[in-house]
Amino acid sequence: MPSAGELFGLLRSLELPSGDYAVFGSGPLLVRGVIAEAHDLDVISRGAAWERAIAIGMVVPLPEDGAEIVSCFGGLVTIGRSWAFGEVDIDDLIDTADIIDGHPFVRLEHVVAFKQIARRPKDMTHLRLLEQYVAGSD
Repeated sequence: MPSAGELFGLLRSLELPSGDYAVFGSGPLLVRGVIAEAHDLDVISRGAAWERAIAIGMVVPLPEDGAEIVSCFGGLVTIGRSWAFGEVDIDDLIDTADIIDGHPFVRLEHVVAFKQIARRPKDMTHLRLLEQYVAGSD
């Protein structure tokens, strides 16, 4: 499994235009130390960042819902234009992202909402860890 530093280095190497993407899924938890590792980084994009993504990789549909993504580095970084679960405003997620170490990350309340809807086993684990993280930061 790649380290957090390796994953964020791969993301940086893509040179996605700032203001048009944000890391979501487990990435916001990884960068904050809520989780120690992640298999990959999921990125939401629009405009120039999506154009950059399709210029560097092939668009493929996700088997779960058919959403289009660009898979980079053998799937270690995936870039899409939609959120897999629930109705969300992608522009709002990107526009309100927290900038950490030079990358935009979807705010934790949005990640919590996503994980509460998705309810996969890893999401339930992440929600428990997020509760501990929030309790420890009070």
